Amino acid sequence: MLKNRYIDLIEQTFYFPRHGFNVENDELTFHDIPLMDLIEEYGTPLKISFLPKISSQIQKAKNWFAQAIEKHQYQGTYTYCYCTKSSHFSFVLDECMKNDIHLETSSAFDINLIRKLKAQGKFDSSRFVVCNGYKTPAYVENIRGLLDEGQKNLIAVLDNPDEILQYKSSQHKMNIGIRIATEEEPNYSFYTSRLGMSSKRVMELYEKEIKGDERYSLKMMHFFINTGIRDTTYYWAELVRLINVYCDLKQQCEELDSIDIGGGMPIYTSLGVEHDYAYMIDQIVYYIKTICEDRGVPVPNIFTEFGSFTVAESGAILYGILGKKQQNDAELWYMIDSSFITTLPDTWGIGQKFIMLAVNHWNKPFQRINLGGVTCDGQDYYNSDTHTNQVFLPRMGQDEKLYMGFFHTGAYQESIGGYGGIQHCLIPAPKHLLINKNEDGELTYELFAPEQNADQMMQILGY
Repeated sequence: MLKNRYIDLIEQTFYFPRHGFNVENDELTFHDIPLMDLIEEYGTPLKISFLPKISSQIQKAKNWFAQAIEKHQYQGTYTYCYCTKSSHFSFVLDECMKNDIHLETSSAFDINLIRKLKAQGKFDSSRFVVCNGYKTPAYVENIRGLLDEGQKNLIAVLDNPDEILQYKSSQHKMNIGIRIATEEEPNYSFYTSRLGMSSKRVMELYEKEIKGDERYSLKMMHFFINTGIRDTTYYWAELVRLINVYCDLKQQCEELDSIDIGGGMPIYTSLGVEHDYAYMIDQIVYYIKTICEDRGVPVPNIFTEFGSFTVAESGAILYGILGKKQQNDAELWYMIDSSFITTLPDTWGIGQKFIMLAVNHWNKPFQRINLGGVTCDGQDYYNSDTHTNQVFLPRMGQDEKLYMGFFHTGAYQESIGGYGGIQHCLIPAPKHLLINKNEDGELTYELFAPEQNADQMMQILGY
């Protein structure tokens, strides 16, 4: 018998159910959340954040590093930092703080966020704050202010040699890190990352400005490989090169004791992919230990700054299909009740793909479609999924309502597109629902924000 139902397509294409997705009674569930129940109560478009997934991701990474450290008898420690730029929302940071983690900042106002957490008793002075990014005067002033307020474990990572001049007049001894510029992949737009500095300049900076100066303590070497952590020849070759730079620096600077490998742990953007996280972390620890032993230097403490990995897979956005348009013999459009430019700017800004699935009608026949947003912008569309370069959804009957969703969208979307402000064509920001579990393991729901309304927009615009 020919199998042409939507559920047949998914089950024949992927191992399914997996990654928290399942189908019950012809409808999709996400981490056992009955999505159609949410749609019936709150409507669409609807953004959801499943907070327990954040804690789950943190604990998994901690366990993988603990296993690798034990296996290789690694003598250094592991510190999990959350990269705040991935999502600054209070509910994200509150969930992160439950897991004894530390923070990485990128700009001046990130320091204000840490002050808020400290005032609420959620972040204490013994936790690490790793200050990355280009240091504006306001950023430097806030770093100094945090030190004045008693923040013990703050590391200011130098992005360029001139930054150290801004700390000359500091009243506190500064824990300094230095960011090493990575070499990009051959197909990249430039040869060397604009972030950080070359290993030659690092050595010059240490010799001229840091060595022997009691105001500074060089504690960390930082780098981030732009592709993220991947099991590729490029990643391992670049990691080996950078560990050797650490060893060169360590031989000159006894107080250097930490290496920050940045973020970039991959997330699931397709049901057709499997990441061997434990293996990659095992190999990172193995490479660091082996190279340091060969070079005769003590192994460093390892820091990571996982942002998307921490929060992305907690998020989803659900849409209703308003109608369909047959433009020609081959191109059928389903029109969503929102805009990709408003709610998923990564899809049109950088061509990011997310897991996309129907919410209902899984027993209906499927068809190839294009998804269009409701703006009058030709770029407001989505028509290429990760695994097929096509999009398939169930067929819609004349009087039937179809719903679908994009999943693992919890990182960067509001940071890039803006939250609660003015969007293209005045398309409103959707409702945002927080989902948690109580002590009995039952799902709980809290409306974080209603759908943006016209009065709010008019006020912003000065009307």
